[in-house]
Amino acid sequence: MDLLQKLSLLGAAAKYDVCAASGCSSGGRSGLPSPGSGVCHSFLPDGRCISLFKVLQTNSCQKDCFYCPNRIQRDIPRASFTPDELAVLFLEFYHRNYVEGLFLSSGICKSPGHTMEQIIKTAEILRYKYRFNGYIHLKVVPGAKPEYIEQAVRLASRVSVNIEAPTADYLQKLSRLKDFEDGIINRMKWIKRLQSGGLLPAGQTTQFIVGAAGESDASILKTTSGLYQGIGLKRVYFSAFQPVAGTPLEGMPPAAVLREHRLYQCDFLFRLYGFKLSDISFNSEGNLPEDIDPKLNYALNNSHLFPLEVNRASYRELLKVPGIGPASARRIVNARKKFKFNTLDELKNTGVVVKRAAPFVQVNGRYRESYKLVQQLELWRDSVDHSALRQPRVISQGSHALSLV
Repeated sequence: MDLLQKLSLLGAAAKYDVCAASGCSSGGRSGLPSPGSGVCHSFLPDGRCISLFKVLQTNSCQKDCFYCPNRIQRDIPRASFTPDELAVLFLEFYHRNYVEGLFLSSGICKSPGHTMEQIIKTAEILRYKYRFNGYIHLKVVPGAKPEYIEQAVRLASRVSVNIEAPTADYLQKLSRLKDFEDGIINRMKWIKRLQSGGLLPAGQTTQFIVGAAGESDASILKTTSGLYQGIGLKRVYFSAFQPVAGTPLEGMPPAAVLREHRLYQCDFLFRLYGFKLSDISFNSEGNLPEDIDPKLNYALNNSHLFPLEVNRASYRELLKVPGIGPASARRIVNARKKFKFNTLDELKNTGVVVKRAAPFVQVNGRYRESYKLVQQLELWRDSVDHSALRQPRVISQGSHALSLV
């Protein structure tokens, strides 16, 4: 199998690893095919979006993950890149300005140690032989030994260990061979301890497979919140389960993309808006309502906090208002140092989505309800089980354009 055939196979197999809450584009240029799932776009800590060469080192795997197209029991074509082959191929794309960085994942071939050796060798060739100083995201396979994790952290801009499920019990429904606590959580903790002295500038991330194990949104978000608070993860990604022919879960229905979208919205609320798990409302099954975004849901279930006076509310309080995001909240706080807001139109100049914010704010003591919106919201409130919605204390890829303000 030549390099381009390997690229077609291993690029396509990489599409199940997520590194950005956005869609990916595809298509080759000038005779060079792009990786099967396309050039993947990811965001750096400074906010820049970069194009990544996303590929597997190998699709050979010793694991039995019931949802995975690369599971050991599946009869499919297998291929592997040598570290030299993959390094040269990546540089071909890089020098043609098709990509700016590398996202390297892998099936677990032979053993976690052998797999990590191949991944690390690829990164070493790029860093030391070819002096590539750009972005590299390396997957750390579950069960990797500390010495391999340390090498990966020293070489990579970002690393990730895929958690897949929110608890050990749920993971057992997806794989009999993966160890949740030792193989995954402990590896995350080791990575955290190694993050010092400028190492791993883009931090570590993880990924959930949503809907494959019958888990609830509450269980996913409980674990997500715990990972942010306890391990300091940079990002958590969510991938809606899609059944694959020839796997034990091929007969299961796919998870709704809207469910994935709502989880991303809650993730943004955790990371950027200062929300806590106890601020999120779930239905009686422990899932997020799909017909309303979680921030508006919060406002409806905490009506005693509104309307807020925009001339007095703190930055954190403003972030709880539908229609106000981090940028507009900062502009409001900065503008108040010079003048007082008197009209909703003045708020619009700060970037506030006034139609969403109007029922929840006062402007210099004046409260102008948007009666049509309020009536619509009251109709929605009357149609749901409010006791179920107030259960946030169950404590633990299309496009994902997020509308949270």
